[in-house]
Amino acid sequence: MTRLLTALTPIIWGTTYIVTTDFLPPNRPLLAGVLRALPAGLIVLLWFRRLPHGSWWWKSAALGVANIGGFFAFLFLAAYLLPGGVAAIVTNTAPLWVIAMSPLLLGTRLQSVQIIGGIIAVIGVAALVLTPSAELNMGGVLAGLAASICMATGIVLAKKWGAPQGVPQLVVTGWQLTFGGAVLIPFLLAIEGLPDTLSGRNIAGFAYLTIIGALVAYGLWFNGIAKLDVVDVAILGVLSPVTATVIGTVFKGETLTAVQWAGMVMVLVALVVVQTVGTWPRRRTRATTRAR
Repeated sequence: MTRLLTALTPIIWGTTYIVTTDFLPPNRPLLAGVLRALPAGLIVLLWFRRLPHGSWWWKSAALGVANIGGFFAFLFLAAYLLPGGVAAIVTNTAPLWVIAMSPLLLGTRLQSVQIIGGIIAVIGVAALVLTPSAELNMGGVLAGLAASICMATGIVLAKKWGAPQGVPQLVVTGWQLTFGGAVLIPFLLAIEGLPDTLSGRNIAGFAYLTIIGALVAYGLWFNGIAKLDVVDVAILGVLSPVTATVIGTVFKGETLTAVQWAGMVMVLVALVVVQTVGTWPRRRTRATTRAR
């Protein structure tokens, strides 16, 4: 059940594109980032009325920058400098970075199926979203890689640090959302500025991103990180471009090529393999232990 609930997060994130294009004011990515994260974090703080203490002040700030503020900033920069398909590929390399970081920071032992599954998933995303006319921009590629590394670092550190004793995981999520949204405010004021007005449609879109896209999605995401293998969680992120593609096909009348269908199948096969076969060795180990 935890895996299924965690998988809802990238599916929810996959709806962000259609919400952004159909409900939000154009060319306001930093505003979207702030209003997605900060209000959600403040809601959690007001509900639980618990602030970080001791080392959790800097840990929450680090997690907020990695998972929210830094990730959003680099993601938006990549989106501006790269075609959407290229940006999606680069930013969805996070599972590979998690695979690289986990043994060093968590002391975990990787399974070959996780490495193979992560590579297949990234190739599948490439087939799904990349177009022949896509052009590379080195600055955009570096920004996309930075976004991916931010996300991977946040995932691994969230697993390493967990939560303070007696503090619900949702509270720690609220701390991260608050710090992450606050980090983006100076960039918002310096680059975009505040909008003169917002329509009812804009407000509805921002409300969706705050409640569903941040509060619900990140709550499920960090709960999954706390309970599951980080590589298994990270690879679920590739469901986001799959969801965005399906929504575009159903609601926008977009059509998929044979290569794109093949890419979608590759992504789904990689997910199934990592989430099922990847757990077999651990199950056999526990069974052997019990037999002894």
